[in-house]
Amino acid sequence: MFDIQEQLKKLPGEPGVYLMKDENDKIIYVGKAISLKNRVRQYFQSSKNHSSKVKSMVKNIKSFEYIITDSELEALILECNLIKKYRPKYNVLLRDDKTYPYIKVTVNEDYPRVLKVRRVLKDKAKYFGPYTNVEAVNDTLDVIRNIYPIRTCNIDIDRAIKNKMRPCLNYHIKRCIGPCTGHVSKVEYNKMIEEILLFLSGKEEKLIEILKEKMKEELSQIEEMDEETAKGFMKKVQKASGFKGKDLYMPVRALLTGQVHGPELSNILEILGKGEILRRL
Repeated sequence: MFDIQEQLKKLPGEPGVYLMKDENDKIIYVGKAISLKNRVRQYFQSSKNHSSKVKSMVKNIKSFEYIITDSELEALILECNLIKKYRPKYNVLLRDDKTYPYIKVTVNEDYPRVLKVRRVLKDKAKYFGPYTNVEAVNDTLDVIRNIYPIRTCNIDIDRAIKNKMRPCLNYHIKRCIGPCTGHVSKVEYNKMIEEILLFLSGKEEKLIEILKEKMKEELSQIEEMDEETAKGFMKKVQKASGFKGKDLYMPVRALLTGQVHGPELSNILEILGKGEILRRL
């Protein structure tokens, strides 16, 4: 028989993931911890500060398991994957309190947007998530918007074109390609969306090939650039030439899905001048 109090004494102080189980040995909650010993014990101490949902969960815990990880980040990744795999009852219930975000790509629109949302609607858009790390979602959106000049507004593009509306500031500072001007084809715009979907789906290898082709195109056109653009591009190339293995940046997707492969992607993004967000991680 599982003795919870005895097992609590054996918990290690390392980071990891814990799985709470009910009387049927079914996983009802998955959580992560910097210190398994400190975090798991909290559930079985004074319930004065516990919410009603947490109190209800604790009453149903009959046993628990834990997995030690090498770092807090690894615990986060494992937690995300286990929640997606088992869909534990109390992770779903407690999610309402934490309002875990999703990344939404509005492929149901002619000129799609990439948004952070809290609910999944039946609107034919593509959703990625939910994610427990809100900061990682925000960083991912920053990466996407720094690489791809897609729109963030919710205006009616056809109406904007028809009424010849003036484009917003994002267009003038080159943060948006400006579909509202009428000079951007749906095909051209949706090529960016296809690459974004590859990025969010974890298909880095295919995306790397696409970005490599873009690099080749820029290199082939370097002689046709004006002096200022050429100098800027050469600085990027020189910066990339000094790239060392120990300076590899972790792609944001690692925080979201645990697919920690793709340092080459970070290198390519740096060459294209889009590595600032990755450095912050």
